Amino acid sequence: MSTFDYDLFVIGGGSGGVRAARVAAGEAGARVALAEEDRYGGTCVIRGCVPKKLMVFASGYGGMVEEATHYGWDMVNRGFDWPTFSGHLNKELDRLEGVYRKLLADSGVTTYDARARLKDPHTVELSTGETVTAKHILIATGGRPIRPDLPNAQLAIVSDDIFHLETLPKSILIIGGGYIACEFACILAGLGVEVTQYYRGAQILRGFDEEARGLIAESMRDLGVDLHTGTNIVEMEGYEGEDEVGLDVPVEAKKFALPEKDAPQHGPVRVKSTNGQIKVFDRVLLATGRRPNSDDMGLEDLGITLRRGGAIEVDEYSQTKVPSVYAIGDVTDRVNLTPVAIREAMAFVETVFHGNPTPVDHALIPSAVFTQPELGTVGLTEEAARDQEPIEVYCTSFRPMQTAFANKPSRVLMKLIVSQETRKVLGCHIVAPGAGEMIQMAGIAIKMGATKEDFDRTVAVHPTMSEEIVTMRKPMRTA
Repeated sequence: MSTFDYDLFVIGGGSGGVRAARVAAGEAGARVALAEEDRYGGTCVIRGCVPKKLMVFASGYGGMVEEATHYGWDMVNRGFDWPTFSGHLNKELDRLEGVYRKLLADSGVTTYDARARLKDPHTVELSTGETVTAKHILIATGGRPIRPDLPNAQLAIVSDDIFHLETLPKSILIIGGGYIACEFACILAGLGVEVTQYYRGAQILRGFDEEARGLIAESMRDLGVDLHTGTNIVEMEGYEGEDEVGLDVPVEAKKFALPEKDAPQHGPVRVKSTNGQIKVFDRVLLATGRRPNSDDMGLEDLGITLRRGGAIEVDEYSQTKVPSVYAIGDVTDRVNLTPVAIREAMAFVETVFHGNPTPVDHALIPSAVFTQPELGTVGLTEEAARDQEPIEVYCTSFRPMQTAFANKPSRVLMKLIVSQETRKVLGCHIVAPGAGEMIQMAGIAIKMGATKEDFDRTVAVHPTMSEEIVTMRKPMRTA
């Protein structure tokens, strides 16, 4: 008989932790407990993927009214009501959290609404004062947005705060050029907010395909986002004036007040940027990165290695240097996507509770950036592929039928990166409405090792945007 209270103790009630807990308990018959100090569902369900995607949907309806007039519809746009949307959003998140709790309960998982830290390789201390033991411990605590080392950074909000705003700002400055910054820039612009975005790099969405990045930047500007690359904040100060928010303001024109240290700032903020612009915004959003939630968990005292930034170091089986302790998801900072955390959870259960060592497969993971239009991507970018081997690039950009008919300038991009030697499709990049849906299907073929000729043999679905993926016959360029 086991001397431990549980076979598995999971720290973290997000998508990865909940999946590991309920599968280990429900399918493997393990005695499992899980501790979560905040809300069940984690980043994805409570403060990430789900509420953000609902905001994406909401932001898209405003443009539909104007577009519909070109198709003969007489419609009225009465504007967006944030309290109505926010109320529905919170009800949906409450419902989903309840689903997560029920899944755990139905699987026989014991839950603790408490913070947990490791006392030794088999012992967990809870903030309630309880101490429990487990044969295996799985850390799935996710990550959090960080504030950069910037004077008066407390004046700004981070991405988690967006979902808790009581009112929608009239103007906002977004700092950052990653997918979170760009998604919220498009969302808020679509909801009628005056959006300015600063990014210190030469182009937004670093790490994605260069051609796709350029089209997204162009589309964001068409949407009304005042996007400035090569630009950063010099200073921020609280603003005491009641007018001119969003307008250029002379340095000496107004008085400014700073909040008490660490106090939240709810009023306008005056910002001076590296391009010399001085402007006042209702809000400033810092979207400059995230950090794993590994602080104050007793990990380093046990010999668990933390990499730069606080990520827990694990091997291909998600095992730390302490054999009884594993970690999955964003806290390991490998591939920070919810479906990846779930796959890592399944591989962990297969390895530990089914005796079938299963390494995590992080190759050819499809992903999407929910800008407007969306970016769907899988495999190598053109830049990475040409550094690896000789390639052919098949690419087309055009105005899609639906928006061209409405006399809109919107363009889409379809792009395949092909190995000259093996003819395998090494990467696919789509910028278009619904690109996230399209890339899932393309991802299957590319994961299976499909060649360009396999794509060519596939009959097109007409008339669609996606048919271009199988009708491009001649490469635009080789490298």
